[in-house]
Amino acid sequence: MTCVSATTLTRPISSARTGTLMAAGAIVSVQLGLAVAVPLLDEVGALTTAWLRLGWAGLLFAVLVRPRPGRLSRSALLAATLLGVVTAGVTMLFMASLQYLPLGPASALEFLGPLGVAVFRGQGRARLLPVLALTGVLLLTQPWAGGVHPGGVALALCAAGCWAAYILLTQKIGDEVSGLRGLGISMPVAGLVATAVAGPGLKDAGLDGNLLLHGLFLALMVPVVPFTLELLALRRLTAAAFGTLMSLEPAVATVIGLLVLGQVPGWSAALGVGFVVAAGIGAERSGDRSDQK
Repeated sequence: MTCVSATTLTRPISSARTGTLMAAGAIVSVQLGLAVAVPLLDEVGALTTAWLRLGWAGLLFAVLVRPRPGRLSRSALLAATLLGVVTAGVTMLFMASLQYLPLGPASALEFLGPLGVAVFRGQGRARLLPVLALTGVLLLTQPWAGGVHPGGVALALCAAGCWAAYILLTQKIGDEVSGLRGLGISMPVAGLVATAVAGPGLKDAGLDGNLLLHGLFLALMVPVVPFTLELLALRRLTAAAFGTLMSLEPAVATVIGLLVLGQVPGWSAALGVGFVVAAGIGAERSGDRSDQK
């Protein structure tokens, strides 16, 4: 009989594993939030839905965190402001791209952002993980199966660039600013940017109390909970590992589709899930930032 020492039983979970669990929690929250958003998208449109999410999230962070911009360094304040701009950008650009592209191709193009970060920030064998993840994402989304609209491609690629900037800025703010004070500034900025873009069309959106409450719930699912988890995860993971882990999103979406909606994936999608899960395991094992300090 094998004896297990007290040291083994009380060994703390590694920083990378904690960060991975946080990133996974963020992914699940995003996918469930997207499922809840489907009726709202059909009712008020993509930009208004994005505004509801970002507007409520900005208000919640402003009230709960009560940010004090004067207490941040100039570089941290600038980074938080830029993070707000790119947060609004990735949300609204991706939703706008769905007006021209099927979800699969749009998702594959958007994932070039975090995968690009993973490639350029990775070291040694970790550089191979984004390739593994990209293979899985392509098998899952099958962008070759739908038509390609140049305008939709441009919007999705801009969203990918915003997502890459979001990862790098979130990690910088997490390193420089304690707690959630950075998000307390970036999310109100994102809400203001979304209001400036979507504002002209809001008067014709037919918003009422029920829609506003729906938007509040949606804001909690996306982005309040996942963005908070991502900030905490990026304090524990390298940007390369985090970028690779984000490829788990289409895999999680596939599993949720199977369990909740009864959508049985084909062999290509099932194989893609295997690829991205393998890349995610590799990212968890190689992505501890404490090894670089």
